[in-house]
Amino acid sequence: MAASPIAVITGASSGIGAATARQLAASGYRVVLTARRKDRIEALAAEITEAGHQATAYALDVTDRAAVDEFATAFRSLAVLVNNAGGALGADPVATGDPQDWRQMYETNVIGTLHVTQALLPALTASGDGTVVILSSTAGLSTYEGGGGYVAAKHGEHVLAETLRLEIVGTPVRVIEIAPGMVKTEEFATTRFRGDTEKAAKVYAGVEAPLTAEDVADTINWAVTRPSHVNIDLLVVRPRAQASNSKVHRTG
Repeated sequence: MAASPIAVITGASSGIGAATARQLAASGYRVVLTARRKDRIEALAAEITEAGHQATAYALDVTDRAAVDEFATAFRSLAVLVNNAGGALGADPVATGDPQDWRQMYETNVIGTLHVTQALLPALTASGDGTVVILSSTAGLSTYEGGGGYVAAKHGEHVLAETLRLEIVGTPVRVIEIAPGMVKTEEFATTRFRGDTEKAAKVYAGVEAPLTAEDVADTINWAVTRPSHVNIDLLVVRPRAQASNSKVHRTG
């Protein structure tokens, strides 16, 4: 019996990363869950295993290149890499934004994605049928007020995906970019506003049915499981209530 293909998911401790791990595991992948919070990914790996699928947990900070390189030594061959680790900090205008917030967002969203992709690209190529998924954002395609730092980081991640696709065309590796719009998860907005749940709630106030982590995970799972010759270069997914980053229908 052939071994199950392996999928690595970064930022798998919650939200989109955790939901993606569940869906890829159900699709037959042996999922490797990485995140800084070891207890969360170990609990998720146990949940997935109890459901009859294959999962292992590996505590990893994607901004630590030495740790990423050590992690990569475990793989001779790899089917899928989902670069999900990232996030937003603050919503200040450019004039007063905290440079440390900008630096941290760039390090996690862009440099972290670069670290993991570089380290695992040989194993993805060796598989003969590898897929790199980069989870960017509609923030990587257009700007909005108060989002300068996050928008800049996600633009960087978008360009990383586009450039990598150009550079490795002809190799057996696809590069897929998924760019979600408004997604309501348990942590994204709360983390952005440093635990201020009132500010976090206002982001989604009056919005009928924002996307869920499961919606985005379903999109990732669909893109990854297309036939090998089919590459979903860029897929933008928004809730029906959101027409753009600055145009959202709110009730009440």
